[in-house]
Amino acid sequence: MTWNETIENFSHFLKFERNFSDNTLDAYIRDVKKLKAFSEEKLDNTTPDKITFENLQEFLLYLTREKISERTQARGISSIKSFFKYLIEEEIREDNPSTLLEGPKLGLYLPDTLSFEDVEKIIKAIDLSTDLGVRNHCIIEVLYGCGLRVSELIELKISDINFKENFIKVEGKGKKVRYVPLANYTANLILNYINNVRANNKIGKKYEDHIFLNSRGSSMSRVIVFIIIKELVEKAGIRKSISPHTFRHSFATHLLQNGVDLRFIQEMLGHSSITTTEIYTHLKTEELHDVILKYHPRNK
Repeated sequence: MTWNETIENFSHFLKFERNFSDNTLDAYIRDVKKLKAFSEEKLDNTTPDKITFENLQEFLLYLTREKISERTQARGISSIKSFFKYLIEEEIREDNPSTLLEGPKLGLYLPDTLSFEDVEKIIKAIDLSTDLGVRNHCIIEVLYGCGLRVSELIELKISDINFKENFIKVEGKGKKVRYVPLANYTANLILNYINNVRANNKIGKKYEDHIFLNSRGSSMSRVIVFIIIKELVEKAGIRKSISPHTFRHSFATHLLQNGVDLRFIQEMLGHSSITTTEIYTHLKTEELHDVILKYHPRNK
């Protein structure tokens, strides 16, 4: 059983039997391919059915020496455990060498967020006299106003928006559907873009229902959205590491700060577990901590 054949079969298993999204699937396969490369270079090309617990420990030590982040290591261990569990289910192995693997202890991850003033600065950096500027403004407002993932944004369809009732139908991870309220302000921006910009540009036959299109009339890629935001952030003079996901974090944080119940935020973000959403309560606690230290008279 070769590495390439096993990884290909594992990929099919994750996609068709586990219904993994493309992004999650890519991450798992990328992690297993790292183990494959390590095996070829350091373990005399030991095959998946022969690799041992000690070999896996060597691999983790290698990742540490290569200064791979703890969070990436933790995800890699999860991928590897799934891989060897699959090998047992397929009766390729009788034992699981990854059972005793332990990932690095991760501290609480608090995502970067933008203040409302930062969001306004980014929007002001957009040249609204151009078609691309109008499109990019709409992209920022949908990310921030609806809390979408970038993968959800680029797949958003005109038919997904109900302008009468003001909500967006979003297909998230695992093809789970949720309905996100749409503010009048954001709805008007989308309508303006669709009617006055998108309608006047080239539209490919396969993408007639996609809202956001590139200059060739096809759907936008995740990468181009990242680049657009990076350029706008630099132009706005904001010294933070900002990605499309930052607007999603900011959406949730600002709702929580204004008193929205955490369960509603969970629904709007499409989190399967409230535990994932609870990260934003820690952000609020951090903010409260800073305010107390700054303004309490005992700290003067």
